[in-house]
Amino acid sequence: MSAVSLQVNGKRLQESLETMAKIGATPGGGVQRLALSDEDKQARDLFVQWLREIECEVTIDEMGNIFGRRPGKNRDLPAVMSGSHLDSQPKGGRFDGVLGVMGALEVMRTLHDNAIRTERDIVIVDWTNEEGSRFAPAMVSSGVWVGRLERDWAYGRTDIHGTMQGEELERIG
Repeated sequence: MSAVSLQVNGKRLQESLETMAKIGATPGGGVQRLALSDEDKQARDLFVQWLREIECEVTIDEMGNIFGRRPGKNRDLPAVMSGSHLDSQPKGGRFDGVLGVMGALEVMRTLHDNAIRTERDIVIVDWTNEEGSRFAPAMVSSGVWVGRLERDWAYGRTDIHGTMQGEELERIG
């Protein structure tokens, strides 16, 4: 099968989105899946399960960012990365963030289903606390990943109850 004729499975993508939308669902059709909450842990665990089902190499860094790597032919080349976040704003939209992760997952599933081996590794990422609505500011964990923020400073960010981000990372494993 040529790459030109590949198509993602829209029904499977929709099912993945709907499954994620049930985790932390709110009465108005949105979600509340704050970073490192029990709901976020449930979504993250499901995401890792889905990555393993398509034989991705799964790593989780010191900030809890989840990376699913699909090896390419030439592992020395820089990888192509896509993704977003599974956490949400309080009473957030059901597709905000998660669509970026599930869309990238569907691309990787399609490649897997068709035994397509890309030249480069492909990496999908779920950034921890990307919204910043629980542990302000936004983009803390991706900021640590790119070297713009210090890890210990990020660990010390607190929510409105005084709970530290580092404590919650440890709590959810």
